[in-house]
Amino acid sequence: MKKVLGFDIDDTLNVAKTPITEEMAKILTECLNYYKICPISGQKFDQFLIQIVDPLKAVGVTDEQLKNLHLFVAQGTQYYRYNGTDWEQVYDYPLTDEQVEKITETIEKAARKLDYWEEDKLKPGDEIIENRLTQITFSALGQTAGTEEKYAWDPDHKKREEIVAECKKLAPEFEYEIGGTTSINAFIPGMNKVFGMTHLLEELDVKKDEVLYFGDMTQPGGNDYPIVEMGVDTITVRNFEDTSYALRGILGVTKN
Repeated sequence: MKKVLGFDIDDTLNVAKTPITEEMAKILTECLNYYKICPISGQKFDQFLIQIVDPLKAVGVTDEQLKNLHLFVAQGTQYYRYNGTDWEQVYDYPLTDEQVEKITETIEKAARKLDYWEEDKLKPGDEIIENRLTQITFSALGQTAGTEEKYAWDPDHKKREEIVAECKKLAPEFEYEIGGTTSINAFIPGMNKVFGMTHLLEELDVKKDEVLYFGDMTQPGGNDYPIVEMGVDTITVRNFEDTSYALRGILGVTKN
């Protein structure tokens, strides 16, 4: 019997970098009555609030329901839970200053060499490389670029595969993982979604067969693939519409 529903965020629960829809918020709110809901994503904590928590509040999620929402930030290298009044950080595994500097320099050097460093396309105040404390994230067009621009930049992942290949030559001591629409996450080996899922199992005291995970990048090299390799039951989706369809079915069975 499943006790936990785990999710990637971008292109699994939403359109990349946008809040979940009102419909999805209502579905997840109902799911919180029966399951622990656990997004695991490379995004930072603030984005979890903007894209998931705030829309849930807008449809009337209760404090008791929010206690069943567990946020595994930056691939699960940071974990937040709701204590009834606020979000508390349970753990955090930050990079050292030296690791941050080395990864940042490596990604920029690789992207510039391949002519994929497009600083001129950034909106004011935006940045291509973001320090998410436990990982460094390259976003080719920045965080605030338009959705259509992002989807058009690297739809087949080829540009990012080239950047990753170059990064591995320059600094093979780190791992590089393609995620989202324009992103590459870089981190210490082992600090991927396996790390997050392993801690999820420990923190929530559940077994692998009690978890069902949804992701859009479950192919080898995708940032959801490590969870597939773990042997966690996984549903591959193309978009949030696929996820909402599956969740309606799960709720239908659960309530009967």
